[in-house]
Amino acid sequence: MSDAPTIPTTADQWSPSIWRTHAPVQQPAWTDSGEVDNVIKTLGEWPPLVFAGEARALTALLAKVSRGEAFLLQAGDCAESFDTRADNIREKLRVILQMSVALTYSAGVPVVKVGRIAGQYAKPRSAAEETVDGVSLPSFRGHIVNDIAFTESARRPDPARIIEAYHHSASTLNLLRAFTKGGFADLNRVHAWNREFVSSSAEGRRYEELAAGIDRALRFMRACGVSTESEEQLHTVDLFTSHEALILGYEEALTRVDSLTGDWYDCSAHMLWIGERTRQLDGAHVAFLQGVKNPIGCKVGPTATAEDVLALCEALNPDRIPGRLTLIARMGADKVVDALVPLLVAVRDAGHPVVWACDPMHGNTYTAPTGQKTRHFDAVMRELEGFFAAHAQCGTWPGGVHVELTGDNVTECLGGSDDIVDVDLAQRYETICDPRLNSRQSLDLAFRVAELLHTR
Repeated sequence: MSDAPTIPTTADQWSPSIWRTHAPVQQPAWTDSGEVDNVIKTLGEWPPLVFAGEARALTALLAKVSRGEAFLLQAGDCAESFDTRADNIREKLRVILQMSVALTYSAGVPVVKVGRIAGQYAKPRSAAEETVDGVSLPSFRGHIVNDIAFTESARRPDPARIIEAYHHSASTLNLLRAFTKGGFADLNRVHAWNREFVSSSAEGRRYEELAAGIDRALRFMRACGVSTESEEQLHTVDLFTSHEALILGYEEALTRVDSLTGDWYDCSAHMLWIGERTRQLDGAHVAFLQGVKNPIGCKVGPTATAEDVLALCEALNPDRIPGRLTLIARMGADKVVDALVPLLVAVRDAGHPVVWACDPMHGNTYTAPTGQKTRHFDAVMRELEGFFAAHAQCGTWPGGVHVELTGDNVTECLGGSDDIVDVDLAQRYETICDPRLNSRQSLDLAFRVAELLHTR
């Protein structure tokens, strides 16, 4: 990385196409650039998926997280599928709601809920091609680019998928808004969120005790004459969307000028993040996200130095706006304390008002003897414990968790209360990319994180 940002930072020097003046990485090898340009032009004329005011509201909530007044739960699929059904979306929301309630009730901290949802259709890859039985084809880069089937036609990057991603994002958002505002998220329904395969577990039984406590609290409020019917916070929730801003043409097409402020907002999601592979200070992804006013995140791995992180803070949040920038640490369970402490100290001493979140998934991925990529629940928890320990050492706030999960009863990550082992992976290994925590493992993680917060 270079030592100082070389990208324009003033609004009059920035436009959504600025990324084209840089050398973008992790972009598909489109075979017809003219077709890509036509797709982006078409998409640029369509309605936004989210609104600038919603993104500003999320920034305000994340500002509270940066001050230690709230906690960020960012969770969802590793890579969303075009084949996702409505019940999959509902179950993903359900487990996020369960985790949020467990964190709020057990740790006594407000939770800002951000889904990896309604746009997480692209994935970076470590190699441009994949070879199977001597045949090399383009790597699968997510459904916005190509298909997972290992055939020449399926792996060919198809610009029409960009339009399809927009439609799938819009329909997912429509369903999420119906669920979060239409009664599904009502606190009076906390028992209904506990699916049979979850409630039969130790985590599920603990959750039922929590739900009973919420019921008692609501009855007490009503007995004291406090109306719980008119309190909107009890009946609806705010769930914000996020995804990695990887396919820059898609992001460019959905970036619009806010009519109230005159600022640029990327209206593909409320929050966007830059990955570990695309955080080059003079790169196209930093150049693009530098100019939008959404809250943004940046993944930082164990190779990141204090100088790297400080330069990213200056480039991405030069005005030091609280809630604007979330740094998502993904160090690995064995490296997290040693790697994170110097970064925490540098950012703290420089006065950058960032949100620090922990991604305990990506640094702990390996290939099982059975051939599937997996993660062990114990390693995930060890990284989270190390993340909290590093913050305790530095006197800083462990602001959130960033996890890949599903509401379905999959067998993709090892361990947990069901003690999933290597031979179990094939039973329900359904991810199209990286392994996800299942519903029981996700709920267990939430309770354990609540305990870490409670003991601070």
